[in-house]
Amino acid sequence: MSQAVLEPDAAASRGMDLLRFATAGSVDDGKSTLIGRLLYDTKTIFEDQLEAVESASASRGDEYTNLALLTDGLRAEREQGITIDVAYRYFATPRRKFIIADTPGHIQYTRNMVTGASTADLALILVDARKGLVEQSRRHAFLTSLLRVPHLVLCVNKMDLVDWDQQVFERIADEFTSFAAKLDAPDLTIIPISALNGDNIASRSENSPWYEGPSLLHHLEHVHIASDRNLVDVRFPVQYVIRPQSTTVTDYRGYAGQVASGILKPGDDVMVLPSGLTSTIASIETADGPVGEAFPPMSVTVRLNDEIDISRGDMICRPNNAPAVAQDIEAMVCWMDESAPLRVGGKYAIKHTTRTARTVVRGLQYRLDVNTLHRDDSAGELKLNEIGRVKLRTTVPLLADEYRRNRTTGGFILIDESTNRTVAAGMIIEAR
Repeated sequence: MSQAVLEPDAAASRGMDLLRFATAGSVDDGKSTLIGRLLYDTKTIFEDQLEAVESASASRGDEYTNLALLTDGLRAEREQGITIDVAYRYFATPRRKFIIADTPGHIQYTRNMVTGASTADLALILVDARKGLVEQSRRHAFLTSLLRVPHLVLCVNKMDLVDWDQQVFERIADEFTSFAAKLDAPDLTIIPISALNGDNIASRSENSPWYEGPSLLHHLEHVHIASDRNLVDVRFPVQYVIRPQSTTVTDYRGYAGQVASGILKPGDDVMVLPSGLTSTIASIETADGPVGEAFPPMSVTVRLNDEIDISRGDMICRPNNAPAVAQDIEAMVCWMDESAPLRVGGKYAIKHTTRTARTVVRGLQYRLDVNTLHRDDSAGELKLNEIGRVKLRTTVPLLADEYRRNRTTGGFILIDESTNRTVAAGMIIEAR
């Protein structure tokens, strides 16, 4: 592969802010073209990739460079049943680095949308200006709300095919805004675009003089995500206990993990769960040396001033601000297993932060229709891609928060112990 690459210098981009965003849309809404356009306009593709796309476009008889071909290879693999469920793409601008989770739009891929959006800072939903809002547009918006994605962007695509009619755009924007008002969508931006021609993607287009908002890339570069992180509730799940085997170092004991929320500093009073023992932080270290504070999503090693029996799965928090130590969990779950449904009495392994336990389904309160938001109280099981509210009982306590308060300590997965497959993703509503 040619090494001439059209992208920012990697070394210069280190330390830049990172935005994760998930894309969603119905078939033929132009999602592949939009992603290809973002990669092209930010000069994040190899020259020989661009040449190959130009050549393929010409051989297909296209009168333009079909940027959708940059991602359609992954889509073809996905449709053939190969293991790529969510395709991830990376690009950068001088202001920010980006990770795109390209999620399929079909209703049978709800689990893939949940996977891609679960770690996203922003969700980007595409609609075709000619078709307006469809059932899947509302479903995608609901899923992003359920997953507590802080920022939502609706791109009204193919505006060139409706002659950049302002009334068409405003009708779709008003309809979506009224629907989003029923959801928990704290930040909504609506942008008219033409992914094919690049209008309002990297820069404002002259074809929409009536639109006074930002281009898509400008919005992605400037959307404020620092305040989305929970910096109040200190949560540090211990992933690994470090005790060097060296004979020269006999008293070192560090606790390694990733900061889930809050800010840790040397000298802070902390409590360790589930024991409830307290101590103070002696130091915080990274691969590059000691630091004066740690915040999400930093991976650090914390040393305490007291010798406390701590193991993987324990959690360091504040003495007066602790998660629930709970074995009874109520949660919304998205069922991901095609071989067997979730039923009351089912037993699974549960993975929550760094802690693994076993759990049994004590009850299924209702199944949720993600298209109508209707609750089916008579449901006896959850099948593939269905979402419902369940009651779980775990064998050991989980150190959990509500998902709406903390996406890291409020989320979990269920695993089929016989196959080791992930069968569900869950969001904790109540832990006690």
